Amino acid sequence: MTHPIVARAVGEGRNKLKEDEALALLKAYGIPVPEFAVARDEEEAVKAAEEIGFPVVAKIISRQIVHKTDVGGVILGINDAQGVRDACKRLREVVKRVPYAELEGVLIQKMIPRGVELIVGSVYDEIFGHAVLFGLGGIFTELYKDISMRIIPIEPEDAWEMVQEVKAYRLLTGFRGMPPRDIPAVVDIVLKFARLIQENPEIAEADLNPVIALEEGKGAYVVDARFILRMA
Repeated sequence: MTHPIVARAVGEGRNKLKEDEALALLKAYGIPVPEFAVARDEEEAVKAAEEIGFPVVAKIISRQIVHKTDVGGVILGINDAQGVRDACKRLREVVKRVPYAELEGVLIQKMIPRGVELIVGSVYDEIFGHAVLFGLGGIFTELYKDISMRIIPIEPEDAWEMVQEVKAYRLLTGFRGMPPRDIPAVVDIVLKFARLIQENPEIAEADLNPVIALEEGKGAYVVDARFILRMA
């Protein structure tokens, strides 16, 4: 059954979810995301950051901007109220430089500790239907193309195999003195994401990038997400 967040966007004729909608959708499926709030002005942003707890991240919310990092629309490591105000001003300037873009708000998000960056995503094929993919995330996704893929639905053993198949798996097990990462938490995200895609066929493609895998026992979090919708 299509989730109301997706149904509303489709009903409004939109071809993608806003980031706050994307994070809310993930949260509804039990997929861990950092605490977040949407602010319409600087004071709302400061209040949200203080309630969430520093350090935080500030991100542009704009339907016209898909890849926020490419235009400077993500500001990391904000540690105080003045930093939030400065970030809001910088983001407004960023939007002014992007043709036809409108600033709909600022997403304030808890900053997650550094970890191994992964991607979990989906693509749609007219013959085979939806497939789920997994691999190395962050800026290295397109460079290395180190991914595994399965047609949904998938079972727990499929998710484990997907994670173990990629070369980046060595990073999760503790490479060159790095601490092992929370692999069961990563597998759980793959499984829950596959269910999300299966229950929402209106989603044409999606990527959760990065998914931050923390140290063993500390979980994994989706810090950025993009959902593209199929238009009727």
